[in-house]
Amino acid sequence: METKSTIECPDCGHVTTETMPVDSCQYFWQCPACETVVKPKDGDCCVYCSYGDTACPPKQ
Repeated sequence: METKSTIECPDCGHVTTETMPVDSCQYFWQCPACETVVKPKDGDCCVYCSYGDTACPPKQ
């Protein structure tokens, strides 16, 4: 199971690698660069499924 995901802010384009929770989905994520708080796109369970390069552990 992959626990790291590179996530990109949809507002400013900042890219960072984060450790995902292994037992739940993460609904909100705050960009460390512009401080925008994002939530998943419609149909996705978490921000990593929407904006990351790796699906969250529950979806893996």
